[in-house]
Amino acid sequence: MTRWDEILTLPVQNPPTLEFSAADIMWSMIEGWRDSMDRLALIPYSRVNDFVRGESNNKDCPTRFHVEARRKRPPTLNCKPKVDGILEYILYWCSFGPDDQRKGGNVRPSRPFAEKRKTPAGRPNTKRGCVCHFIVKRLIAEPSVALVIYNHNKHVDKKGTPCHGPMDKMSIGTKAMFAPYISDELRLQVMSLLYVGIPVETIMQRHTEMVEKQGGPSNRDDLLTHRYVRRLERKIRRSVYELDDDEAVSIDIWVETHQDYIFFYEDFSDTDTFVLGIQTDWQLQQMIQFGNHSLLASDSRFGTNKLKYPVHTILVFDQQKNAIPVAWIITPNFARGEIYRWMGALYDRAHTKDPTWQLGGFIIDDPLADVRTIREVFQCPVLISLWRIRHAWHKNLVNKCSDIEKRAAMAKRLGDIISSICRGDGDIDLFEAFGQDFVDCTGFLDYFKALWFPRLGALTTILKSTPLATAEVASAIESYHHLLKLRLLNEADETVYRRADWLVHKLGSKVHSYYWLDGYSGKDRFSRYWRSEWGSGPNPWRQGLQIPDSDVAVQGNCAKVVCQKNKEKFHVILNPGSEFALCDCSWSRKGNICKHSIKSSKVYRDRGLSPPSLALFRYYQALANLVHCPPSDTVISDHAMAVAVSIRTQLDALFCAINSNSSNRPAFRDSQSTSKRRESEIEEANGVCASQSQAAFGNGEEVPVDQESLARKKRTSEEASRDDEEVSTDEDSPAHKKVKSGEASGNDEDVSMDQDKLAKTKMSGEASDDEGLPATQITQPPETESSQATDGRDDSSVKVRLAEGAGGT
Repeated sequence: MTRWDEILTLPVQNPPTLEFSAADIMWSMIEGWRDSMDRLALIPYSRVNDFVRGESNNKDCPTRFHVEARRKRPPTLNCKPKVDGILEYILYWCSFGPDDQRKGGNVRPSRPFAEKRKTPAGRPNTKRGCVCHFIVKRLIAEPSVALVIYNHNKHVDKKGTPCHGPMDKMSIGTKAMFAPYISDELRLQVMSLLYVGIPVETIMQRHTEMVEKQGGPSNRDDLLTHRYVRRLERKIRRSVYELDDDEAVSIDIWVETHQDYIFFYEDFSDTDTFVLGIQTDWQLQQMIQFGNHSLLASDSRFGTNKLKYPVHTILVFDQQKNAIPVAWIITPNFARGEIYRWMGALYDRAHTKDPTWQLGGFIIDDPLADVRTIREVFQCPVLISLWRIRHAWHKNLVNKCSDIEKRAAMAKRLGDIISSICRGDGDIDLFEAFGQDFVDCTGFLDYFKALWFPRLGALTTILKSTPLATAEVASAIESYHHLLKLRLLNEADETVYRRADWLVHKLGSKVHSYYWLDGYSGKDRFSRYWRSEWGSGPNPWRQGLQIPDSDVAVQGNCAKVVCQKNKEKFHVILNPGSEFALCDCSWSRKGNICKHSIKSSKVYRDRGLSPPSLALFRYYQALANLVHCPPSDTVISDHAMAVAVSIRTQLDALFCAINSNSSNRPAFRDSQSTSKRRESEIEEANGVCASQSQAAFGNGEEVPVDQESLARKKRTSEEASRDDEEVSTDEDSPAHKKVKSGEASGNDEDVSMDQDKLAKTKMSGEASDDEGLPATQITQPPETESSQATDGRDDSSVKVRLAEGAGGT
């Protein structure tokens, strides 16, 4: 086999980590030029930078690799390409080489070394003759694959001795012990602090205090200098958004200089519109970390009234259930079919970084969103959040209806209409009746008919066919929307809002810095510089859960919640327990979901004064569909078959050991009797599910009652039925009678204990809105409870099928 045949048959290795080094790759030795052996491997070309960063962050010898040489060929060739032809050749060399500027070292003639001056300018000389380097080749035969040749992987000089790092005794006490540059994380931290207005002196003072507290420098980041921070500050101060008088040319220049920030870009053409997708490396890391087997959400159409082009945001939820933006898409057109252009690129970027990355669900907030495209790209169920609809209706009710009682009646009526449609009892005719009953409220009805009547058909359809996200998701998205407005639309000169290059520049710099600092643990040291844009913390849902139940008083059709800042004041909530509750606090008057409404709704449902939420109702509906129509997914079927075969093997071995002296007979009965027994079990399970749903509706619980005990009861009954019905042995054997009676009694005791436990749980009526639940459980109850009901099956697969069953797909 020739050299290139061996190379092209090697597997392409893609480690499922954000960064990877040579230790994470299996290297192959293939004969090279001049009878030498090359140490090489194939990796995706899009992950070359990840390999460079991972190799630079070597704990044994921290360093940086720079591009020493590069050759590039145009992708289109007039001649026939060769099998060993390359599109791009990059030589990466350790930054401590290849020149040796130590005393007596060799410097290449093309790199003249100037004598050291009394007042040296710039960073000191760090070239120490390191020979560590590797070559990256992008092949014409496989443009998506990079060939990495790494023959010199030791950080030594030409004599073979360590020349930098902890292994070099001569570098102890000097900067050569550490990496030649500060880390990307520290640089991002300093840039973010400078963008939000922290002075250079304050940054250096806090950094010096931290280094002294830990007892001196221990890595390269501890050697941060005032000069370097001042240079970054000067770079930020001199940067401008208007790179050219022509806005389109200005955006093109920004895109060329920020290639790492762009995951999709298309300019205006005869057939397509302008689309720009922004995602930094930090945002990609957050998407992979918090989006894997979890949820993504979309905040569509931000800034439609002020900005030239609206902003579409893709969000994830962190451990505190706060929304983090992981991508911004700027385009004037969000019509159906258009999102496929950039959504596929977003998925490919995350999947290329981590091949095991899989989304658990996607939440939309627009009834006109392209649900089919989202399902095809992400291969996951789609849910809808009512936050945008409720926010718009609530805000306009407050602004256009001055009568408080009539405003509350209209809000309650709208909530009942949405509830009826979601429960399958209503249709679009309910909105027409709403307009006739409140015909005297002309201000709100004019707005409603002009803006929402054309969308009611799509809204009704998607509410009937798509699962609903919880109020916690709505609160998190709404808080992000409000915070983005504070951080983006705060310019004194509002004429800049009509320029797209200003929007691109500010999102990628200042706004991104604020969201990075939200997760920075040391931001409390800069509290004196906080402004309203810094405001990040628990969202209203978390704040509402912290209010004690004793501070909530129920008074007829309204509720009173004591103010947590001033215990002498209280807030009045109208329509408590409804999806459209109204509060008299300032946050609610802006159309938002306030913590007082959340707490009052929780108390009402705990006490059985209002029905469960719509999201919980759709969850019970999904459970019923799952019982009546078992999933046809091959993974679940294969898992069930494997469990059944395993149990059958164990039972056969058990009864063969018991009946070793008797004649061997079939261990299972005929399929006809077994199928009849299973049909009776399904009917019994349907009855249990129905009774549970009715009990939960009566008690008004927000989260299902002890689903684990119910699932365990069902599994115990199934095992008992199999032991009693399916297994046939010698019934005249005394040993068999003894074993069989013992198993039956044990199963009956387990079932009775589970029934008592379930009854006690239902009578208690305790809510299970626990703050410490996992992300997927708090975000969407159907997905979490489904994993309990499937007895240890694959979490992501079961959640996907359960949500799709709830959506009627």
